[in-house]
Amino acid sequence: MQNFDEHVYDVSIDWKEGRIGRMQSEALEQEIEVATPPEFPGGVEGIWSPEHLFVASVGSCLMTSFTAIADYSKFEYESLKVNAFGTMSKVDGKFVMSKITLKPVLTIADVNAEKKGYRLLEKAEQICLISRSIKSEIVFEPEVKILVQS
Repeated sequence: MQNFDEHVYDVSIDWKEGRIGRMQSEALEQEIEVATPPEFPGGVEGIWSPEHLFVASVGSCLMTSFTAIADYSKFEYESLKVNAFGTMSKVDGKFVMSKITLKPVLTIADVNAEKKGYRLLEKAEQICLISRSIKSEIVFEPEVKILVQS
């Protein structure tokens, strides 16, 4: 008999006005405003959109996957910044998030750990459950920087 784990994440979105809503979860304290992005009719500037959240979910999944692997591997690093860019385009006449470009920048102090840093970043990208769950093309462009000690 196979042991199957299932996790449920609850989110509710309440319409506020116009194209703006409030997103919340009983499991979280913070609310987030969400709106139609300004590129669409009636869109609102300065508020997170579903498109931003989609791209953010892929980028943040890479970050959390890397931190778990690095912790498990006892890999020391100074910083990690994940830059994520979503490309929306029309496919068969309908908009889709066709491509997500991930450009993580990992900073380490040990020059001898550079190859391992790249390897762990690659592994984190491979195990990210969000990336595995979507149809968008994922373009992965990692960079490992060596912290210059003075």
